[in-house]
Amino acid sequence: MIEIRDVAELPVTGRIDGEGQVNGMLARVNTIRDEPGATGRLFLADMNGPIYIFDKNTRALVTYLDFNGRDDRPGLFDRLLYEVGFSSGVSQFQFDPDYRRNGTFYTVHMESVALPGSQRPDTRHHPGLTFGPFGYEPTAAVTTPGPIPFESILVEWTDTNLRNATFEGTAREVMRLQLNGRIHPMGEMVFHPAAGRGDAEWRVMYIGVGDGGAGESRTAIRPNPQRLDTLVGKILRIVPDIGEHAETAALGENGRYRIPNDNAFVAKPGARKEIWAYGLRNPHRLSWAPDPSDARRHHLIATSIGLRTWETVNIIRKGANYGYSQREGNQLLQPDNVIAPLPAVDTIAVQIGDAVTDEVVVPAYPAIQYGHVPSGGDAIGSGYVYAGTALPALRGKYVFSDLSMGRFWYAEFTDMLAADDGDPNTLAPMHAITFRWKDQDYDTFMPIAQATYQARGGKDPDLPGRGTVSGSKRADARLALDANGELYIYSKTDGMIRQVVGAQ
Repeated sequence: MIEIRDVAELPVTGRIDGEGQVNGMLARVNTIRDEPGATGRLFLADMNGPIYIFDKNTRALVTYLDFNGRDDRPGLFDRLLYEVGFSSGVSQFQFDPDYRRNGTFYTVHMESVALPGSQRPDTRHHPGLTFGPFGYEPTAAVTTPGPIPFESILVEWTDTNLRNATFEGTAREVMRLQLNGRIHPMGEMVFHPAAGRGDAEWRVMYIGVGDGGAGESRTAIRPNPQRLDTLVGKILRIVPDIGEHAETAALGENGRYRIPNDNAFVAKPGARKEIWAYGLRNPHRLSWAPDPSDARRHHLIATSIGLRTWETVNIIRKGANYGYSQREGNQLLQPDNVIAPLPAVDTIAVQIGDAVTDEVVVPAYPAIQYGHVPSGGDAIGSGYVYAGTALPALRGKYVFSDLSMGRFWYAEFTDMLAADDGDPNTLAPMHAITFRWKDQDYDTFMPIAQATYQARGGKDPDLPGRGTVSGSKRADARLALDANGELYIYSKTDGMIRQVVGAQ
């Protein structure tokens, strides 16, 4: 059991009437970051447009940036796609490892190519925003086969006044990526937590990129997660600051970032050199954890949302193929999206371009998976190996959630590493977590979100959203870590931030 306590209530930016699949969620908070340097400030990104600063000491909440410039709104981007829900809008925010010195952070947002307006930010309501040596010239989009109605954009921001509560500084576009659909865009960006100045991993960014919905299609775009000439359905590894690692990383095609020379497919003709791993449907959340037997060695972990049957947690290895859209979890995914047993000898042909090659690889399998069944859920959320000090009962455990059902589990990280053995049948055991909130006990997070949603004026009789298992409601609960490794839980449904304050 974990005990949680309310910390912050975000302003309502969704539709309080609950209409729309997820539009009725009160505040679509999707990222929480603790500002480096023990400042006591949390940066909170609402996918509907605003990025807030929350002062943990004074409880003050201010708008730091606003991305929503649609129609007559005062934000930055005319083409921000946010109202369709899913992962649209401002999806990610991440601090640079050297933020206290350089003021740099990164965001990901989604745009519709069909919307009117400019790709450049509108600064009329953000007078502190100026442009650096590149100006703000939109980059040439990295192409993806198939129709392209949407794009994910990675932007680098440099704040020149870290004491202020509104942004002052420069912005430049780092990467623009074409998407086949409104689901599964560019996801979380992370840096190696143990890398220091001068190390090979210093300021090297890993990005989880969804498949844009391509992998479930019955059309020619279905192989996109497998194709090594695309960036969708992949884990990328880049150096976003072109001034870093100049001797060991080459410039990318658009000249806005570098690609490390030791990336997995740098030497493979026709392959995108940015790729670190591939064959993933929606690896929307990434985290790092030290090896229990060697603290100098860290493992990259990705949670990937499944299609038909399985939600997965994956230990990410250089060059590995995680099987999608030909595998889901530890099973075969057939062209009609029905699962079947794996073949006796499980291999997948390497594909570059439209045609497959003669080369084959053995796919990598999940360390954890759970099903779309009443005891499981619809969509895996975020997860972390707990390494804080306030909750000793959770030390060494990987804690994770299901978005729709609001179920939480933990697995021993040692069991996860043991499950990463190449055997599709080896999986780490999962253990259910229950909740205590306001002196009441709950089996899942769902009733907590529902009570708060309705107390804040939400009109949907259940909850906004839907899922195969959850039905016409969705808890939409995720985890975050602060700078000390302590856990927070946040939910788009009720627009609340909570902290885990006890565990047994």
